[in-house]
Amino acid sequence: MASRTGTAHVVTTKRHYNGKVYCTHLLRRSYREDGKVKNETLGNLSHLSDAVIDLIRRSLAGETFVPVGQAFEISSSRSHGHIQAVQLAMQRLGLASLLSSKPCRARDLVLAMVASRIVTPATKLATTRLWHTSTLAEDFGVSDASEDDLYAAMDWLLGAQDRIQKKLATRHLSEDSLVLYDLSSSYFEGSHCPLAKLGYSRDGKPGTLQVNYGLLTDGRGCPLAVSVFEGNTSDSKTFLPQVQRVREQFGIKRMVMVGDRGMISQKAIDAMAQEDGVDWITALRSSAIRALVEQSHVQLGLFDERNLLEISSPDFPNERLVACRNPELARLRAHTRESLLQATEKNLARIKARVDAAKLAGQDKIGVAVGKVVNQYKVAKHFELVIADDAFTFSRKVDSIAAEAALDGLYIIRTSLKAARMDASTCVRTYKSLAQVERAFRSLKMVDLKVRPIHHHLEGRVRSHIFLCMLAFYVEWHMRDAWRELMFADEDQAAKAARDPVAPAQRSDAAMKKVLSHSLEDGTPVHSFQTLLKMLEAVVRNTCRTPSAAQDAPAFEVTTTPDEKQKRALELIAQIKL
Repeated sequence: MASRTGTAHVVTTKRHYNGKVYCTHLLRRSYREDGKVKNETLGNLSHLSDAVIDLIRRSLAGETFVPVGQAFEISSSRSHGHIQAVQLAMQRLGLASLLSSKPCRARDLVLAMVASRIVTPATKLATTRLWHTSTLAEDFGVSDASEDDLYAAMDWLLGAQDRIQKKLATRHLSEDSLVLYDLSSSYFEGSHCPLAKLGYSRDGKPGTLQVNYGLLTDGRGCPLAVSVFEGNTSDSKTFLPQVQRVREQFGIKRMVMVGDRGMISQKAIDAMAQEDGVDWITALRSSAIRALVEQSHVQLGLFDERNLLEISSPDFPNERLVACRNPELARLRAHTRESLLQATEKNLARIKARVDAAKLAGQDKIGVAVGKVVNQYKVAKHFELVIADDAFTFSRKVDSIAAEAALDGLYIIRTSLKAARMDASTCVRTYKSLAQVERAFRSLKMVDLKVRPIHHHLEGRVRSHIFLCMLAFYVEWHMRDAWRELMFADEDQAAKAARDPVAPAQRSDAAMKKVLSHSLEDGTPVHSFQTLLKMLEAVVRNTCRTPSAAQDAPAFEVTTTPDEKQKRALELIAQIKL
């Protein structure tokens, strides 16, 4: 009998019975006896798992297996998914060609700084450290960049700003476009920049040096251009230069400029009246509204049955006035005013008690104490104050309060547009679209891009820094729009045009469902922009090598396989269109 020395192997057979499939795994060996090939069963492996059986099968076929730790080690790991999303968005937007038609080192550095501003906003020095914790530096080809390289790239960007902004305007504006404009400010760290001035602080930091900057957007709130001004520049002084920029630099001859009541002054209106093709939408100040009510041009009784009506006044020739009354806003203002009055009365009562107890005396000293209190909440006009050397009394001015209350919830939109071009409801909606610019400022200053505090001292670097942040928001704006279905945002944007323009904005039913349940239709969590980036950050690129290999031995990379939600986020970014 011949010796049985044949190679062992695994044989799998399948049997179908009563609609089920039964698999049998046998360990067999083939051998030759008397010139014939025969098989010998060495054991039944059917009780083992499929994974173990697969290992036995492959081992018998000649593969060698060793513990994972002995096969390779991970020498470095860098977060990658969020960088991939931002870089993909920039590619879809053609940001590289927007900056420069020809590749150059400065362009690569600016692209990297824009991406870094979105994922990890920091000072330029910190940026050169932080972007090595992800794949940003290697993917953008800037691994060897220093802080001085970034400053040089910022100088290059400033020189290209007008050209880049003109390209953005060409992309997103056309003749007769809506153009939104608003002004904000950010405070400085330091005191040596010529732009840093004391002015009205929108950051809630009075007494700090600041810089002002105005943002131009299209009607959707997509940023197109930014201008930087000294910190004490008033809103109205910045407006007319923007009109000229849109006409002369961007080549738009017919447009509708939208600005708030403090932005578009009468001087600006008179100047625009001399320009053919320039229309505007703004709102009246409260003093002008009060005058119209007193002259009976606005009859408050008409708002009992409607919340919007068109009026006219000889004080505003060749203009349309759209008066609106929002009951919800009226109730809110009444509640706020009463709260401020009560808080002021409480503090005034304390001063009176001190005066009555002879702990505070002298008309001047009492006046200083009272002035601080009544000016704290800006309600001095509603109080009758009687101050003597040894006495103090106060009372509410009932008529003054009633006169102000009569205008609660009332606002008037003012425009040069004829009714044939834009009806009254659309005028109101268009003016309210300035909220898009306010959201842009919140994102620039606080939520995402953190333009403040500003650490640069050179005027050009400050201008370049703010422009860089605007470019980052341009990318982020499109990413947010693409990710609406994954975020708390309302996906039904078209419905806004049919909603009551005066009533408080209402989310769609689908958006409210997301807000209340904090979950999507598939049961997964709803995200914010930042948590989506964090979710993608979990996709990591690992550099691996063999432990026993020489230091210069080749390495290989393994990237985390995205889960379904991460895949969907990247798919949505890939669908961005200009």
